[in-house]
Amino acid sequence: MVARMPGKPGRRSDALRELTARHGGRGGLLPAALERARSGTGEEPGTWAPQVAEAAGLPAAGGRGPPTSSPDRAPPGGARHVRVCTATACFAARGGRHLAEVERALGVTAGAVDEAGATSLQTVHCLGYCYAGPAALDGTLPLTGPDLADQLGGRTEPRTPGIPVADTTGAPVLLAGIVGGQDAWEVWRAAVTGLRPDDVQKETAASGLRGRGGAGFPVAAKWAAAAGKPGAVVVANGDEGDPGSYADRLLMEEDPERVLTGLALACFACGAGRGIVLVRSEYPRAMAQLRWAVARATEAGDLAPSVGAAGPRPFVEIVEGAGSYVSGEETALIARLEGARGCARPRPPYPTDHGLWDAPTVVNNVETLAAIPWIVAHGGASYARRGVPDETGTKLVCLSERFARPGAYEVELGTPVGEIVTRFGGGLKEGRELVALQIGGPLGGFLAGTALDVPLTTAALAEHDAALGHAGMVAFDAGTDPYELLRHIWEFAADESCGACSPCRVGTRRGLELAQDRGGPGETYERMARLMGEASLCAFGRRVPAAVRSLARAYGPALEGWDR
Repeated sequence: MVARMPGKPGRRSDALRELTARHGGRGGLLPAALERARSGTGEEPGTWAPQVAEAAGLPAAGGRGPPTSSPDRAPPGGARHVRVCTATACFAARGGRHLAEVERALGVTAGAVDEAGATSLQTVHCLGYCYAGPAALDGTLPLTGPDLADQLGGRTEPRTPGIPVADTTGAPVLLAGIVGGQDAWEVWRAAVTGLRPDDVQKETAASGLRGRGGAGFPVAAKWAAAAGKPGAVVVANGDEGDPGSYADRLLMEEDPERVLTGLALACFACGAGRGIVLVRSEYPRAMAQLRWAVARATEAGDLAPSVGAAGPRPFVEIVEGAGSYVSGEETALIARLEGARGCARPRPPYPTDHGLWDAPTVVNNVETLAAIPWIVAHGGASYARRGVPDETGTKLVCLSERFARPGAYEVELGTPVGEIVTRFGGGLKEGRELVALQIGGPLGGFLAGTALDVPLTTAALAEHDAALGHAGMVAFDAGTDPYELLRHIWEFAADESCGACSPCRVGTRRGLELAQDRGGPGETYERMARLMGEASLCAFGRRVPAAVRSLARAYGPALEGWDR
């Protein structure tokens, strides 16, 4: 339950925050304590999580909530724990058949551990190997390819191809380090010694840069809302969860210095002494690379060694996520960092007023921050000349395994989707026909394969009930059953709904039931879809009906009735 605090407009009464504040903020220690407890047992969270909470002076519910809402902590684990991707790109690669193949190869069903306690299997929604799926993590070892089950069964050699990368702009912004070999820390050193926070703020405002995590909010405006407020924090959101996108993984793994430089510049502009990078647990290499980069930067004096030593140079820490898609939403991400369930919170108040432990908090996506060093080095006006007037700059577009040339491409916003598909992606493998194209993840939307004359902008895609999101593109050919794809979308929505609001919690499960019937949705569906779109607490629930409508329109008569 959420209520206003009397006499303090804009603040919430949050039971967990108030209780943990009385115990020295111990709720923030819960994630690590819960993970230690889970790793030592094969029991369900209900048997051990309450004791963990009580040891921290918190109620039992404070311990039960996070693991039951975090897939990584809910299932019992075997000595060998395998996570197999069942997200959209991997679904498209094998029509979803790879899961049953993996279950047979390992002798265990998804969500269970074998009788000997040796092997456990968990399904996850995206591992960031959409260009080479289907994929799995065997412990921390990634495996990819159509023979995934044979690799896990030891019958073929494991394969983990790197991400194919290309710049199409002639002057890369996001790939400046990966393709151009430019050192981002040089930009930071020049800025922290020769610029004022206002200078970084002004150049970012002049660039027109908008958030690349999906919401598209002006970055400089978000910074301005928190700038100068005591105790401000900047969080880099590396909880990339849109199936079909692996841009954040690419940046965190191959150029972590650029991500950290962008975070440091954001902290500098906001007057924040503390930065946090939250990384998906499904990205173990990204976690390792960022921790290594932080240690190097701290040793070199580019980052502060502690919060107490922070000044213009911030203290930065790396935090691991827990496998929940909706925790990528900024208020849910903040709740997760505080040790609570990763559920969206009502706004206002906004995080820039009352965020992490009530401190002013700016949350920026990893790709957003990776653009900041180029903007500071070359000027906001130079960045604003790229893209289109209302949506400036460049974007990393990720193409899925079905393309002839899958990989991550840096393109200018406004580039026609059809050009990306044919010129850069080379169309589909083996000359197959593109029937439908998903853009921006499962909650982004779909375009028909014959209707790709659409600029890659938020505004243009919105006219087709689609969204830019992370700009991952997943291709579907004639081998995909449209009803199986519809079921897949509703199944994802039902699995990943945090349950904080009834329109989304009930609507996603009812939508899945209707999709499984393989018939028309019926007269009540239109009202349900409208309720989800208007009353859901966050963009997750609000976007599901639009994504389903765009899918139905892309397939036409095959999904008649779902286009409402």
